[in-house]
Amino acid sequence: MSSKSEGKDERFKVANREALIGVALVIFNFIWWYGFAYGLGSKDPEDYSYVFGFPAWFFYSCVLGFIVMAVLVTVIVKKFFVEVSLDDEGEET
Repeated sequence: MSSKSEGKDERFKVANREALIGVALVIFNFIWWYGFAYGLGSKDPEDYSYVFGFPAWFFYSCVLGFIVMAVLVTVIVKKFFVEVSLDDEGEET
């Protein structure tokens, strides 16, 4: 496919939008993890508070963070991602 047809092809716009959504999800996941892991953590384990037997920083950053991201990715994919044909438009079958 030539670069001239790339500007007209709607598939590239869809792919770029979905890639930006994916990058935004990764950045959100990192901020969530970093904020809870280093925001709630302390150097002295005697100061930890615990949730379900895990240190709070670990529970919120790793356990709850995984659940939130799994739900968020599922919702985003179902609502914003669309199916795109990968066949060439000019190709005859």
